[in-house]
Amino acid sequence: MNAHSRYSSPLSERYASKAMLELWSPQTRHGLWRRLWLALAESERALGIDISEAAVNEMRAHLDDIDFPKVAEYEKRFRHDVMAHVHAFGEAAPLARGVIHLGATSAFVTDNGDLIQMRRGLELLRARVIAVIGTMSTFARQWRAEPTLGYTHLQPAQLTTVGKRATLWLQDLVLDLSDLDHRIANLPMRGVKGTTGTQASFLELFHGDHDKVRDLDRRVCAAMGFSASIPVSGQTYTRKLDAQLMGVLSGIAASAAKFASDMRMLQAFGEIEEPFEKEQIGSSAMAYKRNPMRAERINALARFVLSLETNANQTHSVQYFERTLDDSANRRLAIPDAFLTVDAILILLENIASGLEVHPARIRARVMEELPFMATEELIVRAVEAGGDRQEAHEVIRRHSIAAARAMKDDGVANDMLTRLAADPAFGVNIDAVRAAADPHRYIGRSPQQVDDFLAEVIAPLLAQHGAGAVPTEDVRV
Repeated sequence: MNAHSRYSSPLSERYASKAMLELWSPQTRHGLWRRLWLALAESERALGIDISEAAVNEMRAHLDDIDFPKVAEYEKRFRHDVMAHVHAFGEAAPLARGVIHLGATSAFVTDNGDLIQMRRGLELLRARVIAVIGTMSTFARQWRAEPTLGYTHLQPAQLTTVGKRATLWLQDLVLDLSDLDHRIANLPMRGVKGTTGTQASFLELFHGDHDKVRDLDRRVCAAMGFSASIPVSGQTYTRKLDAQLMGVLSGIAASAAKFASDMRMLQAFGEIEEPFEKEQIGSSAMAYKRNPMRAERINALARFVLSLETNANQTHSVQYFERTLDDSANRRLAIPDAFLTVDAILILLENIASGLEVHPARIRARVMEELPFMATEELIVRAVEAGGDRQEAHEVIRRHSIAAARAMKDDGVANDMLTRLAADPAFGVNIDAVRAAADPHRYIGRSPQQVDDFLAEVIAPLLAQHGAGAVPTEDVRV
């Protein structure tokens, strides 16, 4: 079969980055298994087990030259992936053949390896989140004071600014970054726990010396860059950890999806558009179309990730007693796919945020369609200041606003409520005063100052602490 006659995941062919694909590759996964076996042998030797220095050195010399065809042959015979790799590693390092995997169960390499990959995956995603925060903060600063319609219930509401709205997107990502940092800092290894988590095989190996068993666990964790292992386990670490990590990933996906949904509506309004390349085609039939395909893809991918968080909790809920094997095939699919998908989402998010096209004239036109209605409270105050009665002014404004809204809907005319009020002797407010009330900047509250405060007090320290989030630039391939 050639590459075009068999299924290939869109995550690898179209969406995810090279770095994330390499992280979840068989080479990385099984290279980690060999490193775990090396750490186990070195630690056992340091604690007095009869393992020669030559055996350890031979293992170290063959960490990455994995003979995958040979592994496939062994797995076909044994129907056991871990033992296939044990035998293949033993062929590469014959002096160590008898001590590879000594005292361990399969979960020693599978679970510990998965946790190492997941922590590295979180670190890759963390860098991308920081990069997006940096890009989006620049956008927020640039448009800090540009009045725009706010929306509640998806209906025009009091004004905000383009930059203030961007801080709402930013705040979600800041919260996601905090979750990422917490999980990275506190993720434990499974450690050296044995077949049902009792460490019985290692206690036997060390002739009943509990301190050495505890020390072995600490040494292996330290060798793999972890400060601690999970305190207790069955054969596997609790799949609650998977669910917690999926929660972080789905949180990032949800934040991106919220941004993408807003962007799709803003593009429909004609106010802000995602990047559109010179020869990009929006529709095969409608040549004029400029579709928000990047934002739509974020929403599509995010739904997939959100479903995987539920999947992880379901898997955890049916791990009877010390373990079952109905998690294995599921996790082989769900965990890498979740990381690859969130990686793809963040690539798209950075791409959109760095190329947003704002159309101020369209934004202002839409503001002015609604602003007269929003100015009614101030107009009542002005009428009273001019000597009028508050309730009478309210009735005049109510009557003219309803008439102006009806004309806009039925006749397609501009909002002329202010003109109607100025021409009505019953209202009694000078035309210039009425027009002055229609300055959009009067209705944005502290939006520009809130942007300044948020960027100075939250974003600037964050970027100073974490750096600019330098990650390789990834092209949006389709």
